[in-house]
Amino acid sequence: MEWMARVRSILLKPKETWVGIKAEPATVSGLFSSYILILAAVPPAAQFVGRMLFRAQIPFERVPVWSVSRALSYAILAYALSLVTVCILAFIIDALAPGFSSARNMTSAFKLVAYGLTPGWATGILNIFPALHVVSLLGYVYGLYVLYLGFETPMMDTPKEKVMGYFGMSIIAALVLLFLGGLVLGGIFAFRVI
Repeated sequence: MEWMARVRSILLKPKETWVGIKAEPATVSGLFSSYILILAAVPPAAQFVGRMLFRAQIPFERVPVWSVSRALSYAILAYALSLVTVCILAFIIDALAPGFSSARNMTSAFKLVAYGLTPGWATGILNIFPALHVVSLLGYVYGLYVLYLGFETPMMDTPKEKVMGYFGMSIIAALVLLFLGGLVLGGIFAFRVI
């Protein structure tokens, strides 16, 4: 379980871990198959389990009761959109590199995205409990710090004075992608057809 050791190190000592990540050989397909596919499944799978465990309306919570097929469809689509978001964000980070005097490197861009999202994916396990969903979002906030450290390492060979701008543009791109993904999921599941 090499990926579990990586999750632990990125959560507990991200600055030191980024130095090792920069130096280690990796491929996009290797990152995807041995890390991203596994961790990106945690939040939607936990949310599915939570929807099945807490099928009755919870007092003082606005948790809708979902059928198994609806909850499973939502989890699968959320997982797929998460994987697409990872790819698009990595492409955007790579494409932005020359504008910040950085080296284009798709593998490094995928490393930034995968390991920057790690805290959010890891805390996604809290989605099992509907009342803790908001707490699980704090993982993504910590992920911003982890991502910043990745840019500062510098994964993309970014000059120190351009790190904050590059990081900021990447965050804007990520927020736009998350908003669009939310619109897609919300639009599809707004009606009780599924």
